[in-house]
Amino acid sequence: MKYFLIALTIQVCSFAASAQTAEDSVKQVITQLFTAMKNADTTLLKTCFADSMVLQTITRDKSGSAVVVNEKAAGFINSIGKLPAGAADEQIQFETLRIDGPLAIVWTPYKFYFNGKFSHCGANSFQLVRFKEGWKIQYLIDTRRRVGCLE
Repeated sequence: MKYFLIALTIQVCSFAASAQTAEDSVKQVITQLFTAMKNADTTLLKTCFADSMVLQTITRDKSGSAVVVNEKAAGFINSIGKLPAGAADEQIQFETLRIDGPLAIVWTPYKFYFNGKFSHCGANSFQLVRFKEGWKIQYLIDTRRRVGCLE
């Protein structure tokens, strides 16, 4: 009986240690990004990004044509750090997640609230890479619009 309990304990512990899937790990990094934004926590925010991270937004110019705007991760992090906690609240839904070895793609429609008021909606497209220390966001591009948003 003693050996049975030891074996059972080892099996339960090893199952718990492997319970987090690769999908869970990817979602955790993205969730951490938005938690850091909401809490204006630049230290946590930095941990989400790869060193060579690319950040882009698709907007419209005055004529209505799509324009891709590049932003430096450091500039984004600094802008979040200047906000009071709770000001930037991006609420996402995980819609698509695919993994192939060290590469993951994630699609998350979102609604963005600033200081408690609805601002805009859109979709985020993430590409993450699994490095030695874990998953990091390598590429993020998003859309932003004020029309066609479901509140």
